[in-house]
Amino acid sequence: MRVIGIDPGLRITGYACIDADSRRPTLVEAGVIRLVSGSALPSISHRLEELSRDLGALLDRLQPHAVAVEGLFAHYKHPATAVVMAHARGVALLAIHARSLTLLELKPAEIKKAVTGTGRATKLQVQRAVQNVFSLPTLPEPPDVADALAIALCARERLSNSASRAFAPSMLSDQPRRFPAPKRSASSASRQTAPLQVPPVQGTKLAPAVKPASRSRQARSP
Repeated sequence: MRVIGIDPGLRITGYACIDADSRRPTLVEAGVIRLVSGSALPSISHRLEELSRDLGALLDRLQPHAVAVEGLFAHYKHPATAVVMAHARGVALLAIHARSLTLLELKPAEIKKAVTGTGRATKLQVQRAVQNVFSLPTLPEPPDVADALAIALCARERLSNSASRAFAPSMLSDQPRRFPAPKRSASSASRQTAPLQVPPVQGTKLAPAVKPASRSRQARSP
């Protein structure tokens, strides 16, 4: 399964794409979408349009099965930040919905705990954690990339747990699948033969092949 984590912003949007089928996630691609700021694009609406176009192209190229976005978090000291984030986040959600992709909205504390073990981890701790997971030679920079990697890893964990819960009831069902008992020969007519009880087998889904990147601002793993 291919998962993309997105850390949306009006200046920099971090993204990370991982293949999550194996026991150890594989980094496909990670980087940032940098929006033009200043007098060239004076309005927020122009930047949102650019983000929508670039993010849509990214999703079309990487073809994920699921996309995860950090849930909106507002701090009482910085209320304006939440408003700005909401604009960029709305564009991301629309791009995901338009392509009928599975969406996961994750809480900030949930993301930090998934990669560091604590929901109060610092930015540096998150960077070091994802560096260790993907064996990166240096800390992922800017921090938006590290956040996107953490979001993707948290989404992988949640999807894995959901799949396990969905499969467990079938293994422990009070009414398992039954197959008819084999016909008894005359010599074994006196013996009791119970029907076989076989739990259903869960299938696997193969991830598509990794496509080469063509954008200069993408950061690849070594």
